[in-house]
Amino acid sequence: MAKKSPLLVWAEYIPVRLTLALLTALPRNVALPISIGLARFFYIITGGREKIAMTNLGIAFPELSLEDRKKLLKRSFDSLGRVLGEVSQFPKASRAKIAALVDYDFDTAESLSSAERQRFDEARAAGRGVILVSPHLGNWELGVFAYSATREPLTYLARPLDNPKIEKLIAVIRSRFGNRAINKTNSVTAAFEILRSGGMLGVLPDVNVQEKDGIFVPFFGVPACTTRGIAMLAMRTNAMIIPTCCVWDERRKKYIGKYGKQIDPQMTADRNAEIYRITLEMTAEIERFIRASPDQWIWTHKRWKTRPPGEPDIY
Repeated sequence: MAKKSPLLVWAEYIPVRLTLALLTALPRNVALPISIGLARFFYIITGGREKIAMTNLGIAFPELSLEDRKKLLKRSFDSLGRVLGEVSQFPKASRAKIAALVDYDFDTAESLSSAERQRFDEARAAGRGVILVSPHLGNWELGVFAYSATREPLTYLARPLDNPKIEKLIAVIRSRFGNRAINKTNSVTAAFEILRSGGMLGVLPDVNVQEKDGIFVPFFGVPACTTRGIAMLAMRTNAMIIPTCCVWDERRKKYIGKYGKQIDPQMTADRNAEIYRITLEMTAEIERFIRASPDQWIWTHKRWKTRPPGEPDIY
């Protein structure tokens, strides 16, 4: 991607900085409705990238009518607005306020059982690293922020924004309670060190990758090119993979942190088969989270863009 001119960098940065400053100055109960309104306005002026979203929703929920898919897409923009609103409150949020905002469901079908929690705690005590994998579902920003505020800091893989000033602004907000980002593009050595030392690494793997970087596993019944890097990291470092998400519960007026099935790498002679198994199970857990809260996922991403050889373009 070409480097942006200083004028363009400032032209993008100033409105973002002013918007965040305004929202941060407002009480949360005022900032969130405004943020949702901004997201709805963005949906109107962009058309919600409706063609892409309708294709994705047709793959995931073929049983829904076109009208129902459009309603779901509109609600997903409300969810994006909620992300912006919560992020704007990070600079002044206390650990106690964050803890009160996010509940963790440990004893539901969508979370860890007591036995699984015990197995996780024992593994952590033994010094095993953890890879937290989350979709762009609900409020993934708050999920990472809340973990550092109420539990322990973690490192997360992220591709830097193409505007360095906005990137620095967001990085400062995200890292308030000790989280830190490492560049997703050049992350292998740093990720190894973190996991081998018993640290925690956060990854959002629900995005399309090029065929050279991924493998095809079913996602809503259709092959999706998915990073093989997480499986390879787990196998090289004996790290646990824990699927997780942080979704909004309108009834409870809180976010609910959910955990999926722990995935452990196995010693096997067939390395490629093990990479496939881990990636398949991880993707299945992510799909389960999305099916439970479909109006909180980003449907405008071309998740099925990369196709197996010989298959036609979906988009």
